[in-house]
Amino acid sequence: MKFKQPKKYKPMLEIIKEPWPWYVAGPLIGLTVPALLILGNKSFGISSSLRHICAACIPANLSFFSYDWKKETWNLIFVSGIFLGGILASQFLMNPGDISVNPHLKAELATYGITDYSHPVPVQLMSFESLLTLRGFLTMVIGGVLVGFGTRYAGGCTSGHAIMGLSSLQWPSLVATICFMAGGFLMANLILPLILSI
Repeated sequence: MKFKQPKKYKPMLEIIKEPWPWYVAGPLIGLTVPALLILGNKSFGISSSLRHICAACIPANLSFFSYDWKKETWNLIFVSGIFLGGILASQFLMNPGDISVNPHLKAELATYGITDYSHPVPVQLMSFESLLTLRGFLTMVIGGVLVGFGTRYAGGCTSGHAIMGLSSLQWPSLVATICFMAGGFLMANLILPLILSI
């Protein structure tokens, strides 16, 4: 008589450390939209939290910051949770091995001097040392300013438009998402290689 070997299950910590497949992570992100709408008719978005922080901390008579930011406390708690979750994940849940990168992309990035994959972003691109270079200044400072400007100009960020806006069938969100995608393709395929070659 043969006995079946008991199934070996991965410990929960190992499961959390691994990348989650799109069919798990995607629906979980998507479910935040109806959850926020059901819980209090709230809109999902991240970029508006900076406005709430400024309205709370800067005592200025600017019309843009003159509103009752306390009604948006939930958004600040939500963003604080994302920030805290990122810190906890980077300290306790990071896979100790190098980041897995496609071999073709690795070969292409090596031509630009990017070879260190021991951190979530390449050290040769995102570090205080690279900030003092033209390439680092363009990617971190100018890129950050352009993202902030684009977010304000579009009336929201990718999460606000592509997740919340599209799911609630808003035409401006479709236009904004198409522009985000077109800008991403343009940047990744044409502009970023020029910046990396500096």
